[in-house]
Amino acid sequence: MAKQFSSISDRHRDFIAAQKVFFTGSCAAGARVNISPRSTEHLHVLGPNAVAYLDLTGSGSETAAHVKAEGALTVMLCAFDGPPSILRLYGKGCIAFRGTPDYVAVLDRFYGSAEPAGGRQIVFLAVDLVQTSCGYAVPLFDHVGERPILDRWAQAQGEEGLRAYRAEKNAASIDGLPTGFRDP
Repeated sequence: MAKQFSSISDRHRDFIAAQKVFFTGSCAAGARVNISPRSTEHLHVLGPNAVAYLDLTGSGSETAAHVKAEGALTVMLCAFDGPPSILRLYGKGCIAFRGTPDYVAVLDRFYGSAEPAGGRQIVFLAVDLVQTSCGYAVPLFDHVGERPILDRWAQAQGEEGLRAYRAEKNAASIDGLPTGFRDP
């Protein structure tokens, strides 16, 4: 049975910390719905109504385009081991691009000021609703580990290669919506 809360409780925070993967869902009028899986390695609870994650360079930037267009964003986590549960964080997103004060502040707070390989932007979510549900139909999986492929790819590209890649692949969504992305 679904339950709704106005903020992230300590119990929710503990659940988030125990998960290995989360999903983001976003959309804008006339655009395709985007759902992306991400490692919780880069997901951070900032407070009772705020989370952020470091978004690594990828082949698209749908979330940034959708957030720029309308702002609605959902983060979903589900237990793939242990007791079943699903947690959704609903709210408005905003993006902090590389080199901006908010981007640097997250790097300072969570990464010792060092930017992980391929860092692209920080996605912030102002949470206005937390919802939990049973998760009884979520299958059980064993977490083997993180894939090192994206880190190796980003390191091989080097800073100039990443800039060129992001300029080509991350300026607009697959539906042509601008992401607002810019490199410092």
